[in-house]
Amino acid sequence: MGVTERVWAALTSMIKLEDRVTRQSEALKAQQARIESLTERVIRLEAQLELLTTAAAIRRLAGK
Repeated sequence: MGVTERVWAALTSMIKLEDRVTRQSEALKAQQARIESLTERVIRLEAQLELLTTAAAIRRLAGK
């Protein structure tokens, strides 16, 4: 294998690697967005649970 073929093979490998890194980066960004969305949902659920728990406690105290 001559020098030209080795250089060409190295360049081809670099391009493939760069493409894989780019695709992985995009997948990571999408995953991070999903995680942030789920975190927001959990925070809203926690707030609703706290409100409902407080309302139930107030009703129990008022009912006694």
